Amino acid sequence: MPEVSAELNRTLPAAVAPDHSLPALIFGVVLIVTVTCGNVLVCISVYLEKALKTTTNYFIVSLAFSDLLLAVLVLPLFVYAEFQGGVWSLNMLMCDGLMTMDVMLCTASIFNLCAISVDRFIAVSIPLNYNRKHVDHRQLILLAATWLLALAVASPVIFGINNVPDRDPSECKLEDNNYVVYSSVCSFFIPCPIMVLLYFGVFRGLQRWEEARKLKLRNSIEACRKLQHAAVATALPPLTGTIPGPLPMPLPRIIERDLAQCRLDDTDDDMQQEIPYPRQYRENSVPTVTFSEQLTRKKRAKINSRERKAMRVLPVVVGEFSSSDPSSSSN
Repeated sequence: MPEVSAELNRTLPAAVAPDHSLPALIFGVVLIVTVTCGNVLVCISVYLEKALKTTTNYFIVSLAFSDLLLAVLVLPLFVYAEFQGGVWSLNMLMCDGLMTMDVMLCTASIFNLCAISVDRFIAVSIPLNYNRKHVDHRQLILLAATWLLALAVASPVIFGINNVPDRDPSECKLEDNNYVVYSSVCSFFIPCPIMVLLYFGVFRGLQRWEEARKLKLRNSIEACRKLQHAAVATALPPLTGTIPGPLPMPLPRIIERDLAQCRLDDTDDDMQQEIPYPRQYRENSVPTVTFSEQLTRKKRAKINSRERKAMRVLPVVVGEFSSSDPSSSSN
């Protein structure tokens, strides 16, 4: 009998001793440092740079703040558990707090992405009622609702839904399968179609705006061309090489450049025709618009960047949305 007891004493510590995983620790530390530094840089950039203090960037700061809290409060404990070989060696109350923060912060991150899509949809659909520089009460309500809804989704864990009778104290996870389904639906399957529909609406709105802009530009250029045709027909004599009297006014340079840009996107045969003018007509033209070339390029680049701002956000949002599912990190 003493021999059996001694044998148990020799084998029991080896069975319960955690198998330390050094690669998990190294990878976890690198991940924590990377996520923390990246989100801190986002917050500092918006805080210090005046040009970045826009309404959309405040939502991005809220997203960065939720990811920062996730890296500081949640990831270290998960890394510690993985370093211990997947064995939870702390008490169950801390496990419930960890699960609550995990679900809440992951849900807040996804809800912030959804709030950004709502903000972009409003900016494209009703731009006259959208404040680009200052946060108004509607945006404050949207930001507050993002965090309150995330807290509501995660609150059942801290209120004891994770306390099941056959709970294993060596594992820290969500124990109630019904709550796992509930949190996954609220945190992923409901926001996902909402974001897809909103960004589709943004895409269609930008398409309609671009088509209306091109149509207006085309009509303006056609009107100017008709005036030039009439002016050239009355100013140029049929058989003489000289041009008597004052020369008709050519198209301004800005309209000429817009016409060239429009020709790249339009295959209309009427727009492809060039009107021949004598060299004297081109060289002796009356003064036209005097905006500098560099200033015009800057304004055009600013307008184009604003037009494509929402479309540049879409691939980033979809990738971030797919990687932020709380059900994958909680199970």
